[in-house]
Amino acid sequence: MNDSVVARPCWTILAQKAEDKIALIQKEMVQARIRLDSLKSSEQRIQKMYSEYHEGLSKSDGQSVGMREAMNQRQFMSQLINLMQRVKTDILYTENAIIGIKEQLIAQERERMKMKTLADQNAMALHHAENKKDQRRMDALGVMQFNLKP
Repeated sequence: MNDSVVARPCWTILAQKAEDKIALIQKEMVQARIRLDSLKSSEQRIQKMYSEYHEGLSKSDGQSVGMREAMNQRQFMSQLINLMQRVKTDILYTENAIIGIKEQLIAQERERMKMKTLADQNAMALHHAENKKDQRRMDALGVMQFNLKP
């Protein structure tokens, strides 16, 4: 009869791998949030710049501004609007990416919990087998002592 019980480290290794993946996903989440913050601040700066130019253009209506300068300002404002639309598109893309990263994080956390549960079950089974083996030894020792009595 084979009394040796061997621990299977595969579950703990898989749980550790899952934790490593979670750390990578969390790092990716932080980078995405930093990018989102940067895009939002860029959007605010562009909006402010557009407002300033729009205000300047409407103030200059009372004053005589050269046709070329007014056209340049309008063209620049048009470019600012295009840039703002691109930034808004990037913000939406980044927000969707964050949602995807959150889903990955949830799935990976589930996987980690599953591996941790399996590792815990393996440790409990190992502990139970050791206890059973010790009990058999104690029983055998008790029977031997009983048989040795005169």
